[in-house]
Amino acid sequence: MKVAKLYSFKDIRIEEIPLPEIGPKDALLRTKASGICSGDVMQWYIEKKAPLVIGHEPAGEIVKVGNDVTSFKPGDRVFVHHHASCLTCMYCERGDYVQCETWENTKILPGGISEYILIPQINLENDTLPLPDDLSYEDGTFIEPTACVVKALKRARIRSGDTVLVIGLGVMGQLNILLTRKYGAGKIIGTDMIPFRLKKAKEFGADNIIDISKHNLIDSLAQLTDGKMADIVIVGPNNIKAMQEGLVCAGAGGTVLFFTPAKPDERLTIDPNYLYFRDINIITSYSCGPTDTAEALRHIEEGTVRAEMLVTHRFPIEKTAEAFRLTAEAKDSLKVLITFE
Repeated sequence: MKVAKLYSFKDIRIEEIPLPEIGPKDALLRTKASGICSGDVMQWYIEKKAPLVIGHEPAGEIVKVGNDVTSFKPGDRVFVHHHASCLTCMYCERGDYVQCETWENTKILPGGISEYILIPQINLENDTLPLPDDLSYEDGTFIEPTACVVKALKRARIRSGDTVLVIGLGVMGQLNILLTRKYGAGKIIGTDMIPFRLKKAKEFGADNIIDISKHNLIDSLAQLTDGKMADIVIVGPNNIKAMQEGLVCAGAGGTVLFFTPAKPDERLTIDPNYLYFRDINIITSYSCGPTDTAEALRHIEEGTVRAEMLVTHRFPIEKTAEAFRLTAEAKDSLKVLITFE
């Protein structure tokens, strides 16, 4: 089978490897579509794992199951999460699935951009979801990224009528735009410097957009909110400058959500009294768990998120490197998929 294997940020190769051998409680998936995540193109983050078969947003058809598997059968159309939690430890019991040791140590084999994928027992049992007949495999690739947004908005404790600022309007920013209204936002403001992405944010429901290539973000936000700023600020870019601006954009009693990590060599310097006397909260949100993927699937079924809204480019596996570069450029693209016949 063919896989897309990353050796470095600029070295992605299509290689042939044997099909994985499944155990009695595992399943084999024929991949139909797999997304390229914005995390896949954070150079420092992905290269520390190299060499690896990239991709973690697959959907496909189960073609083989182990002798002891009863929950799925060949022919089932499914989404599979690349990590799966144990559901029984202290972290899982309180809903912090990504802190679960099992979650950290589980994975699909060999990776998402592969013609076939071994779904280990724990992933199969604890976070593999059947795709409804009216959803495409491409829709299925949006379950994991949508679940990351679901988790983030729940952690931010969004309230009805909140003014929400979304900094960065790549595909994850657009998903935040789409779902924020669903979770009660009263006013949504998006900011970026790419005209294509600003236009999409308006199409997806942003009340206002701020082109930071032309306007000062903080001044513009103050004008749009009569000086009250935002109740929730969602910071998408993985850099300290965006995080610092996000803190200033939060109004009194507001919340700043760091949706993406910073680069390893960066440090965020804050004035704790600025936060203290304004009651500003800093929240982080890393990945997602099984309750989030289930909720994400419901949003996709309802049509709040669909592949046809967000997919801008499709490539065969042989052109994974091109798809990867396009995603990394972060210009006139949103979601880039690898599709399989």
